[in-house]
Amino acid sequence: MSSSLSAKSPRILKGRIWRFNDDIDTDQIYPGKYLSLIDKNEMAQHAMEGTALAEVFIKNVKPGDIIVAGKNFGCGSSREHAPIAIQGAGITLIIAESFARIFHRNCINTALPTLELKETRHINGGDTLEVNLETGEIKNLTKNENYKAEPISQLEWEIMNAGGLLKYLKYCK
Repeated sequence: MSSSLSAKSPRILKGRIWRFNDDIDTDQIYPGKYLSLIDKNEMAQHAMEGTALAEVFIKNVKPGDIIVAGKNFGCGSSREHAPIAIQGAGITLIIAESFARIFHRNCINTALPTLELKETRHINGGDTLEVNLETGEIKNLTKNENYKAEPISQLEWEIMNAGGLLKYLKYCK
């Protein structure tokens, strides 16, 4: 893979936080009754619909916002609809204490960055973060605090910069 490919995606993101707790499953992220939808804009209207913040989230999420969650974010089924809906709603990054492995892979495959941060409890909904995806450094601009997450790997960058796994595989040929 050429180094020019990895320069496409922004390495530093800044956004407002939407805070979720532990064990948010894919049915909460994107309920199964909408699986027949294929339009990304329609899918986005149902992102996080199974959570307690559903109504507020859909009405107020803005492009560039970030989700911060506790442990086991994206547990449940292996549907790719969940990261697609989140991304369609404008979310540019998900930070969690841990992710369900298949959800994490689906995020990378659909070009949605994820970072694992061991302690997310100090980050509140409404805080503003500045995140360096390359180094894993996170600045909470609201609280003037700093955190360190695992950075995104080079291969994950290459996949995301290509626009997802399918485009990456096509580009590699």
